[in-house]
Amino acid sequence: MMMKRILFTLCLGTCAMAMSAQSTTISGELVDSLTHETEPFATIRIFKSKISEKPAYMLVADENGKFSQVVQGSGQYVITFNSVGRKEIVRRLKLSSDNNSVLNLGTLLVQDDPKQLAGVTVTAQKPLVKMETDKMTYDVQNDVDAKANTVLDMLRKVPMVTVDGQDNISVNGSGSFKVYVDGKPNVMFSANPSQIFKSMPASSVKSIEVVTNPGAKYDAEGVGGVLNIIMNKVGGQTQKMNGYNGNVSFTGTNYGWRGNAFFSGQQGKLTYSINGMYNYMTSKNVETIMDRVSKDGSSMHYYQKGKTNIPFAMGNLSLNYEIDSVSNIGASVGMTKYNMKSTGHPTTTFSGGIYGSGFSYGNEMMMNMGNTSINTSVDYQRFLNKERTSNITLSYLFTTSPGINENARTYDPLSPDVHLSLNDLYSKADTRGTEHTFQADYTTPVGKGHTFNAGLKFIGRRNTSDSRYYDIINGLQTFNTENSVNYKNKQSILASYVEYTLTAGKFGAKVGTRYEYTWENVDFVLGRGADFKKNYGNLVPSASITYNIAPAVNIGVTYGMRISRPGITFLNPYIDRSNPTILSYGNPDLAVEKSHNVGLVFNAFTPKFMMNLTLAENFADNQIEQYSFLDNNGVLNTTYGNIVRSRWTNFSTFMNYAITPKTRIMLNAAVDYGDIRSEQIGQRNHGWQATAFLGLQQTLPWNIKFSIFTGGMTKKYTLQGHGNSFNMITSTVAKSFFKDKLDVSVMFLSPLTGKMRHNQYSSGLDFTQSTQILVPVKQIGVTVTWNFGNTKKQFQQHQSKITNDFQERKDNNQMGVGTGVGM
Repeated sequence: MMMKRILFTLCLGTCAMAMSAQSTTISGELVDSLTHETEPFATIRIFKSKISEKPAYMLVADENGKFSQVVQGSGQYVITFNSVGRKEIVRRLKLSSDNNSVLNLGTLLVQDDPKQLAGVTVTAQKPLVKMETDKMTYDVQNDVDAKANTVLDMLRKVPMVTVDGQDNISVNGSGSFKVYVDGKPNVMFSANPSQIFKSMPASSVKSIEVVTNPGAKYDAEGVGGVLNIIMNKVGGQTQKMNGYNGNVSFTGTNYGWRGNAFFSGQQGKLTYSINGMYNYMTSKNVETIMDRVSKDGSSMHYYQKGKTNIPFAMGNLSLNYEIDSVSNIGASVGMTKYNMKSTGHPTTTFSGGIYGSGFSYGNEMMMNMGNTSINTSVDYQRFLNKERTSNITLSYLFTTSPGINENARTYDPLSPDVHLSLNDLYSKADTRGTEHTFQADYTTPVGKGHTFNAGLKFIGRRNTSDSRYYDIINGLQTFNTENSVNYKNKQSILASYVEYTLTAGKFGAKVGTRYEYTWENVDFVLGRGADFKKNYGNLVPSASITYNIAPAVNIGVTYGMRISRPGITFLNPYIDRSNPTILSYGNPDLAVEKSHNVGLVFNAFTPKFMMNLTLAENFADNQIEQYSFLDNNGVLNTTYGNIVRSRWTNFSTFMNYAITPKTRIMLNAAVDYGDIRSEQIGQRNHGWQATAFLGLQQTLPWNIKFSIFTGGMTKKYTLQGHGNSFNMITSTVAKSFFKDKLDVSVMFLSPLTGKMRHNQYSSGLDFTQSTQILVPVKQIGVTVTWNFGNTKKQFQQHQSKITNDFQERKDNNQMGVGTGVGM
């Protein structure tokens, strides 16, 4: 009898173990049926046999619309997918008795539910940020402030991006970063991102991607990473739906006006889009105060009240044609044009030291900076398998960017006690950058969860700078050969990369390497610079590892090496003499800057709350830095050198909490500690700096959208000093009419201190200098937008497959304020 009981118990245990061993992993992803955008945070229920009140399993899709659930047992099951305002998806499944089987439901298409949309007011909020280990995407179009604000305003909210009081932008803690528009570079954007983004309406941008750890597929240029601006584009395959849509908008403020128009559509296999905008802003009564004290006791005081006009225009035409089911071709042409003209009447006073009892003088000044950028691209893509997971892409990109920089100075009648040699002058620099880029990329899976990428690229760049200096004597311009420079720079770059991506259960990894070889020639047609040639290669590794702690929680480790090639502004030895007390020039002996970044990333998200925490260490031993020193004549010289050893530790966080379906708060904050030192000039600086912005978005009665956003940053350290701290507050009220065809927004912006104050302090071994710029920026504006079309879909426009990051490093002065300092 005892033996029977033992056998019976063993039999039950064996059956139980067999039953527990029978498990199936059910996975898939949810996307919108029209736009093919991911459907995040859908509620998923799994029932045994039939739908009942209590599901056997319940989960939520992640921010990419993907889901995975292990189900124990076999037999008949029912799985349902629900999102607010969407039709319920129901799938009936039969799970086999095979141990540890996998069932991939593939891509499930989600559709709007007209009954739900007509019967209720949908107040659920779509997450604003999509977080990955090495990239974050900010959904501009779902931010209520996008209807009234500029792209620069939106950047203050984007994780890993900071915008200081002078509108200078930093990405991942660095001012050296690259800007893409729809995945392709724009010379104009990279050279002057602050000025461009301050002129662009946020309504023209769909999303902003911040790639903090670009992989091997990205070019090695850009210490801070890549800022990719996605313009009115949707991803996924083109749908067979003929139609069109678009909008026109107008913004009026107390500083100027802006107009914008967008139109897109599809006819059969052809999709197209056109986007154009014009912006005209004026900044008046900008005050600049500068004080400098030299080692010998002499001092300088400078004061100016100026005016700046900034017209800006941008246009883009994009076409895409689906040749057949496995291949497509696309083309685009875009133009960006801006001018910044500043005028004023500064006064300068010298006293003490070598200047004795001192003297003063005044002058009329004019500065005009202009640039036109033209970008064209053609791309051909062919899929190599029916699953469309293997493809080859061939791309060509052409850009040209002619520019002008004019300076004029006319002195008031000079008194006999003026000890400086001051002459009326006019200078004009004509610059042009031209690039041809050829690229081939290959992507293919090499097994389940394994992907291989490889590619080749060649870029040919030609830069010219013809800087002419004229002395004005008795009202006549006389060409000054000694102070003029005609400079040509040729650069050819050949690059190749390989990259491997692995997904295995809860682990994900990406590792790759890139090699870039550069040939560079510099020729001086006119000027005292010496011709030179140099060739160099750079091997750039990168890696990232991600672990999914839970379906909505992951942690990752990243490593990336980045380089920064000095641009023509940094290399050009032309001496800018437009300011007789400050001489500025480049350094043709600069080498490529190399930096390393290691990061620890934590992401957690639910339908209501999301959080990113990033701890990173960035270090470089040959950082390019601008520095100043006094010459024997007491004139301040400013140039560049590979003179800095830097170490930066950074902690940043982004949090977004939907308290209710109508209330959302967000926090974007960072704190850094840096150590910057240079043995070459015997100086060191170190300290803490922080940034914090807090925002509230509220849906009021009658579906009025209200938001308020405030914050600021502490002073920012450089080798020889520090930049200013600043603070600001902005608020927006928006309402839609006529079934969302008409949008009206009112925006208010102001610093908490009344005027925006830009303070800059620097010191050398023989001088100290402080600069204060006061900018009246209290602004109120009204934006009116009319939306039209015969379908809600926003059609896909051509996106260049070239991810060209070879734009050279530019001057960190991104001309955000346009004070027009001219002594």
